[in-house]
Amino acid sequence: MFHAGSFQAADRARHPENCPALVLNADYTPLSYYPLSLWPWQTAIKAVFLEKVDIVASYDRHVHSPSLDMQIPSVIALKQYVKPNEYPAFTRFNLFLRDKFECQYCGTGDNLTFDHIVPRRLGGKTSWENVTTACLPCNLRKGGRTPAQAHMQLRMAAIRPTSWQLQDRGRAFPPNHLHESWMDWLYWDIELEQ
Repeated sequence: MFHAGSFQAADRARHPENCPALVLNADYTPLSYYPLSLWPWQTAIKAVFLEKVDIVASYDRHVHSPSLDMQIPSVIALKQYVKPNEYPAFTRFNLFLRDKFECQYCGTGDNLTFDHIVPRRLGGKTSWENVTTACLPCNLRKGGRTPAQAHMQLRMAAIRPTSWQLQDRGRAFPPNHLHESWMDWLYWDIELEQ
């Protein structure tokens, strides 16, 4: 277990470039879980002065100017609610996230690419419902055939996810660095203190 004093000492020694601010919506939920909604310290401070955000928590690290000494914000909340899009953009990253960064034929997480379930040469479209994550060996094995023709089974149906579904998936893939002050605002699967 970490102690608050060790985090404060680490914060004072932390370079400002390593002090991103977790950005919460006006309802105090993260704008995004994956990728986690983070702003550089300069953007966070600018938003504070433009009165676009409230500071929820700060690092123990200060920045200075000739007329100001200010703690760097570690958690900020927007003053105006930003309505999330119902459906996410169809990107390679979002496709991999939907499929849990696993090949949908064999389950490996290595050498991932994407595969048209119904090949384009057979009239298949490039869409959420017809593209899935595949490892390179499975993609080559399937070739220009359908899964049925290649005697391969999909582990999960290819669907168009909602933004909420992708956000929920993203909670299973926390970033490498989570500052102590962010924990109350993130709903990762962490063990609760007794």
